[in-house]
Amino acid sequence: MRTANVRTIVIWSLVALVGAVGWAVLALARGEDVSAAWMVAAALGSYAIGYRFYAKFIAHKVLKVDKTRATPAERLNNGIDFHPTDRRVLLGHHFAAIAGAGPLVGPVLAAQMGYLPGTIWIIVGVIFAGAVQDMVVLFFSTRRDGRSLGQMAREEIGPFGGAAALLAAFAIMIILLGVLALVIVNALAQSPWGTFSIAMTVPIALLMGFYLRVLRPGRVAEVSLIGVALLLFALVAGRWVAESSWADTFTLAPSTLVIWLVAYGFIASILPVWMLLAPRDYLSTFMKIGTILLLALGVVIALPTLKMPAVTDFASRGDGPVFAGSLFPFVFITIACGALSGFHSLISSGTTPKMIQKETQVRMIGYGSMLMESSVAIMALVAASIIDPGLYFAMNAPSGVIGTTVENASQVVGSWGYQITPAELAKAAQDVEESTLLSRTGGAPTLAVGVSQIFSEVTGGSLKAFWYHFAIMFEALFILTALDAGTRVGRFMLQDTLGNIYRPFKNVSWKPGLIITSAIVCGLWGYFLWVGVHEPLGGINQLFPIFGISNQLLAAVALAVCTTLLVKSGRLKWAWITGVPLAWDATVTLTASWQKVFSSDPKVGFFKQRQVFQDAIDRGEVLAPAKSMDDMRTVVTNSTVDGVLTGILALLIVVVIVDATRVCVRHVRRPALSTLSEAPYVESKIVAPAGLIPTRDEKEEERDAVGSGTGS
Repeated sequence: MRTANVRTIVIWSLVALVGAVGWAVLALARGEDVSAAWMVAAALGSYAIGYRFYAKFIAHKVLKVDKTRATPAERLNNGIDFHPTDRRVLLGHHFAAIAGAGPLVGPVLAAQMGYLPGTIWIIVGVIFAGAVQDMVVLFFSTRRDGRSLGQMAREEIGPFGGAAALLAAFAIMIILLGVLALVIVNALAQSPWGTFSIAMTVPIALLMGFYLRVLRPGRVAEVSLIGVALLLFALVAGRWVAESSWADTFTLAPSTLVIWLVAYGFIASILPVWMLLAPRDYLSTFMKIGTILLLALGVVIALPTLKMPAVTDFASRGDGPVFAGSLFPFVFITIACGALSGFHSLISSGTTPKMIQKETQVRMIGYGSMLMESSVAIMALVAASIIDPGLYFAMNAPSGVIGTTVENASQVVGSWGYQITPAELAKAAQDVEESTLLSRTGGAPTLAVGVSQIFSEVTGGSLKAFWYHFAIMFEALFILTALDAGTRVGRFMLQDTLGNIYRPFKNVSWKPGLIITSAIVCGLWGYFLWVGVHEPLGGINQLFPIFGISNQLLAAVALAVCTTLLVKSGRLKWAWITGVPLAWDATVTLTASWQKVFSSDPKVGFFKQRQVFQDAIDRGEVLAPAKSMDDMRTVVTNSTVDGVLTGILALLIVVVIVDATRVCVRHVRRPALSTLSEAPYVESKIVAPAGLIPTRDEKEEERDAVGSGTGS
């Protein structure tokens, strides 16, 4: 083993010191101004230490990644779903696929509790739970021909727990896709700038795909420059279109956007992965990472002050206007994707293991991508915490609470202890060229206001409106890349499930199967999206309250599968690596599920809310947010469905965890009874670096491979 030199020790000591100072300032500051730069310092220092030491330890000591072992992409390469993909392109695809609405919206909503609880969970959670889950699932799926999470559960845990995992994973996937699609529709409806710019990413991605596959194979740097240049042009041209006679053409109604989204999801799911999905996700990653890096740089230059308290009174009272419930467990459920996300496990056992060149790349792609997403969550929390708290609550509280006028909103927000005048509320909307910012719930507009404030402090206040609308479009692009990859993964999951009944479906590239399952998946989430768009109190909106819980329940399934595989593969002494996060996630999420089903507070408990509205119907009363008796009955239906669905999903996850525990105990007692579904070893012919930047040895290895004609 190599010993660290003095230079390395000094560098990593400084990194650790920066992170430690950042944490100390955030934790100990009381009453004085705190710069947002300290939050960035704490995050980046912690990420660097986690990736360099903890991730490397897991990859090489625990998982024992093997660079000589051929991956499914190499062994089963068919140019459709299995395709060895350059690590840089795959990193872009994977990050773009996992980074949906969660890291943008969740931390913004969680700012209601103050900046400190969210910061701690986002950073600690990703290092020890979220990134670990993503990397370990990717590794085990790669060892199993790219099997989906549910199918791995069925093969390794057993038919009973596996069936529960398959059912829960697929149902949760449809919920997540429907919610993601609804956020996109809300962001792009009546926005010609955003619609044009995002639509242009499709032909640009197709050009990039053919460039890499046909015109100039392997020229990633060339195609990257071309793609970025065209993307920047599309962003600028989007504003020209919005101000031209073409604006009406790209000003689409929500129902029209639903049709286009479903069609896009279907096409992206059935086309070869190299043609559209991978290059489009890679392309969008430039915008995502570029924006986040510029945002971090803007924080360092502008040094904005954190105006939200470290911990608010709502954290202990549990009666916040943004979302009801106490700090434990709901801040963890609300943040979700930025720290730990079950959705990621579906990507890590979906498209990515069918494209990865080398096992040694799981650390960079699995762990590294999740750290990148966590940095997005930190920047979202920064954006929400630097704006005036009065404006934050006026934007995120529903109109039924604060009213529809700036005067009334100012008065209500003031009663919570956060002062903001009607004139300040009106000016905030005027600065970003919006008619009003009141009750712009959902987190996305709040993030856009924070982003515009940071960027405008660097570039000039006159550009605040430009940066606001840029941020809105940026969020829509972020989410769309999770939708297309998620649809493809949903197709894989359904094919794996149907393959247990009719074997041809097991071949995920079987054309009749991929067309049929793609249509089913798109039809399911498209139906809920259509109903949600046309019936604001129904459809997908009834599933939104359980979005975070579903995501975390899915993470429990993934961690249970990982823990079982660690035990069965002879790594019992390392089972705590996923076992401890599993115990924490199960405790938090099942507690939240219990409260959402059985709480006596109608703002928290679904069945209590149903009872309150049903009693009002019996009395002939109409309660907010309903505006008619039909709306009242819709709320009753929604609450009932929410409560039942939450209970069923929680029960399925308990079944998975109990069955996984049984399998682990049986293996410890009688190892001979256990079997592993791992694919047999085949020697790899591909030579490719493990990280983003090749080491000296890897460069020499690549030169030798190219010289002998066996290079990748």
